[in-house]
Amino acid sequence: MSIESKARKVALASLVWTIVVLIIFGGIWFWVSRSKARLESETGSASKYTDEVRIITDSFSGYAPLRKASEELKSKGIKLLVQDDGADYIGRMKALRDGEADLAVFTVDSLLTSGIKIKEFPVSMVLVIDETKGADAIVAYKSAIKNIQDLNRKDAKFVLTPSSPSEFLARVALASFNLPNLPVNWIEEADGAEDVYNKFKKASRTEPKAYVMWEPYVSMALKDPDAIVILGSDKLKGYIVDVLAARREFIKQRPDLVQQVIEVYLSTAYGFRDKMLELVTEDSKQTQAALSKNEAEKVVKGIQWKNTLENYAHFNLLDRKEARGLDDLETIITKITDVLVTTGAISKEESDRIEPANLFYDKFLQELRLSNFHPGKKLNIIEGSTNISDEQVRGDVELSALTDEQWNSLISIGQMRIQDISFRRGTAELSDFSKRDLEELAGKLKSFPQYYLVVTGNARAEGDAQANLLLAETRSKVVAEYLILRLGISRNRIKAVAAQPSMSGGEAQSVSFQLGQIPY
Repeated sequence: MSIESKARKVALASLVWTIVVLIIFGGIWFWVSRSKARLESETGSASKYTDEVRIITDSFSGYAPLRKASEELKSKGIKLLVQDDGADYIGRMKALRDGEADLAVFTVDSLLTSGIKIKEFPVSMVLVIDETKGADAIVAYKSAIKNIQDLNRKDAKFVLTPSSPSEFLARVALASFNLPNLPVNWIEEADGAEDVYNKFKKASRTEPKAYVMWEPYVSMALKDPDAIVILGSDKLKGYIVDVLAARREFIKQRPDLVQQVIEVYLSTAYGFRDKMLELVTEDSKQTQAALSKNEAEKVVKGIQWKNTLENYAHFNLLDRKEARGLDDLETIITKITDVLVTTGAISKEESDRIEPANLFYDKFLQELRLSNFHPGKKLNIIEGSTNISDEQVRGDVELSALTDEQWNSLISIGQMRIQDISFRRGTAELSDFSKRDLEELAGKLKSFPQYYLVVTGNARAEGDAQANLLLAETRSKVVAEYLILRLGISRNRIKAVAAQPSMSGGEAQSVSFQLGQIPY
């Protein structure tokens, strides 16, 4: 027998014995483990939980009812495992994609951008949690910046926290107002609202900078008599919206668990609707630096938690009259996508991957509505009828009509960003292109329901001054009436005026739009 043949036999024998030893030790390990498991089972107790749901959130106070809902879920045998990722939205989306979480909260804009970033949307929105109504604001020193239009300069900056609702508030301002001179690099980064506030306190009062922060730092900044809010989230509608999203596979595999989380959340939010201050104060002790009563009051005032009926409206389950002008999710997603594209957060090509109707799932809320669900019934808060008569859809408060004196005293907010509404030379006839642009403007106006609009018509300086002034006035009135009669904007909100003819070229054929508000 050759040396090579002997070596092969030795190697084969070694391999066989190695396998035998591994099998023996594996068997011993299995027997020991099983014995330990049997011993633990025999000397332990049955878990009170039958299911677990993994959810990712952050410390935002708007999620306080969701964290509180975990207590009620316990009684149903469901353990809600809450993870705080510090608002890492991309990491949050990846965790859902990889099956490391079942549910997560997002602002709608963060859901869109993080889905674009990972090149897929592994989630679907199943509930609208809240909408920011004052918790975020753009603050400036009025000695430098009196309104948004004053930021239309090459040295202006927005000081903000990237990938936050504050950044998106700034993007809404850029997408909505005419700021062509703002630099390409318009963001000065900060690390959270406290850092923005500290930069604000240390800043020169003559620098053209806007500071975007959230409560309680907004209120802290406004203690300075030179500080003003140039745009607050309380003036917006359907932009800074928080939603609960579920992993698509989880929806398919365990719809019962998603349904129960939704029901318990709505019941918890209903039960605390008059005690949100207490809930937020207590929640802040567990999730972030504890808020004082005054700070918590500011936070609660800036958040509008969505009730059951409002969720029906957002998921397009109510008719137009019942919805009271509340945006459905498809509209919200579309207009937020437009902001992201307009401000360069995502490209037009990337936005083509966003299909709004595929990003929310209405079946859970449909089932609640068909079953006459009442959030108070689940907590035994009410008895009898399940008609939600004590909840309502909170629509816009219509602005009152103004006197000429009040119109003249409006505080300017900024010039709306819109393609020039042009007319053929010497006419007041709207083109098809201009009608489409006015539809876009009407959408923006409905998203800024607390502002008035001054429509200013222009005409050429050459020729008969009186005739040109009449033409400018006619143009502004044609546009105003189109917005009112065809596009549904309240007549109380619009005033048509004419500028003295002093232009030439294309600007002389146009109409401009200025937002304003009544002085405080």
